[in-house]
Amino acid sequence: LSACCSTGIPFDGGLRCLCWKILLNYLPLEKALWSSLLKKQRDLYSQFLKEMIIQPGIAKANLGVSREDVTLEDHPLNPNPDSRWNTYFKDNEVLLQIDKDVRRLYPDMAFFQRPTEYPCLLILDPQNEFETLRRRVEQTTLKSQTVARNRSGVTNVSSPLKTTPNSLSEYEVLPNGCEAHWEVVERILFIYAKLNPGIAYVQGMNEIVGPLYYTFATDPNSEWKEHAEADTFFCFTNLMAEIRDNFIKSLDDSQCGITYKMEKVYSTLKEKDVELYLKLQEQNIKPQFFAFRWLTLLLSQEFLLPDVIRIWDSLFADEKRFDFLLLVCCAMLTLIRDQLLEGDFTLNMRLLQDYPISDVHLILKKAKELQDSK
Repeated sequence: LSACCSTGIPFDGGLRCLCWKILLNYLPLEKALWSSLLKKQRDLYSQFLKEMIIQPGIAKANLGVSREDVTLEDHPLNPNPDSRWNTYFKDNEVLLQIDKDVRRLYPDMAFFQRPTEYPCLLILDPQNEFETLRRRVEQTTLKSQTVARNRSGVTNVSSPLKTTPNSLSEYEVLPNGCEAHWEVVERILFIYAKLNPGIAYVQGMNEIVGPLYYTFATDPNSEWKEHAEADTFFCFTNLMAEIRDNFIKSLDDSQCGITYKMEKVYSTLKEKDVELYLKLQEQNIKPQFFAFRWLTLLLSQEFLLPDVIRIWDSLFADEKRFDFLLLVCCAMLTLIRDQLLEGDFTLNMRLLQDYPISDVHLILKKAKELQDSK
């Protein structure tokens, strides 16, 4: 399977979605086990939604209704760090960061702003009007309206909703019962953060979950497409288990951390093209100036989404897991070697931070050559 996938998986018939689920260890190779496993995982995900999104919302709503039976334990001002409220407010900080990031996912594509065909009925149940994460963000943001005094002593109440372009106000609000794809991604990341408090949410995870969700939510097979949210969540969790060390600052300098991997890009380049390596060294262009983003985000920021997805076919199919990514990074450097050898520091930094070649097939072909020339 890996060998077939590394040369690019055809999109037809939902083949890519299926292969990714197998390559990311969500599905076993044995087809007979799929339906029971998928049912079990999707039910588990519904359970997460109930416990981590619906329940806290209900608890909050109930406290607003009957004030007299609120115990100190449940009081919003309870200083106890374990109180439910404290958790709720702490979660809001994470949620606001996720919200800011997912609204900006692939701004050049309309997809993430469009409504999903399969809104989450569990949460958007018209009978119950549960609090959605979007509503929770809106309420939190309104509460923290910033009061800024200018020099003449006039007070401006500036709402954070209005200050940044591309903010909430610019998005069309979808009618009740609908939700945009970015809201689904927000839920996936929020639940991941709740279940993984050791790492919670780190900026950039949105760029990892985006291509996965897009691939599953555009699956030509509607039976699978309907469960894109749960399936993305588990595949994202499995992928993060392999790359999460890149996101943990305290591990940066350990053997599994990002610094080691960035240096590995340079040591591989030194083997393959010593002249180019020396030039970058001489100009003091450190790998963290560009390779940090390339490696941490699996190149998802360097290319258009369909090209990122094609690169990921090869990365997921790599049995040594992401060793191939180092070769792709080297290939990207060697393909612009002439420009880099001629350029000065500023010019070269610009080339590396805004990579000029968009033909990913050329890059993957070069990476494969580097791999075979060992």
